Amino acid sequence: MPPSQPSNSSFPAINGARYAAITGWGKCLPPAVLSNADLATFIDTDDDWITSRTGMKERRVAHVQCTDMAHIAALRALAAAGRTAQDLDLIIFGSCTGDTVVPTCASRVQDLLGAKGIASLDLNTACTSGLYALSVASSMIKTGSAKRVLVIGAEKPSALMDWTNRNVAVLFGDGAAALIVEGSEQEQGLMAESLGCYAEARDSLAVHNYGTAYTNMCPTSITSWDFDGQDIFKRAVKGMVKASHDVLNKLNLGVEDIDTLVPHQANSRIIDAVGKKLGVPADKVFVNVERYGNMSAATVMIALCEAIEEGKVKPGANILLPAFGAGLTWNSHFIRWGERVEPLGYSDAELPACKKTALEIIAPRLEAQRKHAQSEQASSDKTDNQQQNKNNKPVEELA
Repeated sequence: MPPSQPSNSSFPAINGARYAAITGWGKCLPPAVLSNADLATFIDTDDDWITSRTGMKERRVAHVQCTDMAHIAALRALAAAGRTAQDLDLIIFGSCTGDTVVPTCASRVQDLLGAKGIASLDLNTACTSGLYALSVASSMIKTGSAKRVLVIGAEKPSALMDWTNRNVAVLFGDGAAALIVEGSEQEQGLMAESLGCYAEARDSLAVHNYGTAYTNMCPTSITSWDFDGQDIFKRAVKGMVKASHDVLNKLNLGVEDIDTLVPHQANSRIIDAVGKKLGVPADKVFVNVERYGNMSAATVMIALCEAIEEGKVKPGANILLPAFGAGLTWNSHFIRWGERVEPLGYSDAELPACKKTALEIIAPRLEAQRKHAQSEQASSDKTDNQQQNKNNKPVEELA
């Protein structure tokens, strides 16, 4: 066949929206509460030790899957935006603790919502996943690749937690949040962001026995964590402050132009350090770490939902959202809020009733980890004894 002849006509221009506005928001918090006093029943800690180092008093533990929480948050966000699932053309699911790798978690949320035939994808940059997903959604709307996007940040770290490790067991909680992002010609939404990663420090925060790198995989109840708190603190503060200054410089704004700072709720020390280094007054910094701990990708999005609910976000407000996560990823997002701070509607969707306490939910995992630790110790003791016996033998027996 002869090659096709070039057409005289050009491809049609694809025009996206000028801005990507947040029109709906919703959160889902599982009802089971794990308090500092609860933690003290099985690890060497107490309320004073945890509170003085983290600012945390309690966190939530899910009795359902990560996508179940995401589904409820999504329904609430859709109601707040006055939309239905049929109005969506893309779902982005940000998480590092999703139910499954294959199939995607986004596809399960899509199925639960009944959103037929639209695009959906998972995104994992650890604690920054929800905000990185917001960047992708905003860019796709502005380029015309999407019109209305459901952005989700959902996590269930309790399912991967090493409950025998005090350094991490006290820090994390479960939860989910969702945002509806859609095109607008009004100056609102994500105005600028700065993203980055200190990859040279990726081993500072790592979960082992979770992924295909572990060919002799243990059950996921035996995951272990590497957590270099000092390195994470320094790099987290540095990354969030740098990204925030980058964003403000892009927009020719100063710190005084920030109405509300909603930082990643990793712990109170990091929150305080970021606020002070940026020069943001404490009364402009939204904090809910005491109630929920660090919910990874859901953290900032849930904090944003609560800031709106508590009247901390006014019409036209300038909001700065800095965060960091394993990798070590970091970001800061600058949002100009629209004129509406009240939801257009409400959803009565709820999680199934929880019949267990938080301690009862985590008990099987904790027991498996204890048995594994005992087995490892017994194996180590046996090896040591064999070596000691060998060392004690006469020289002629070793010849």
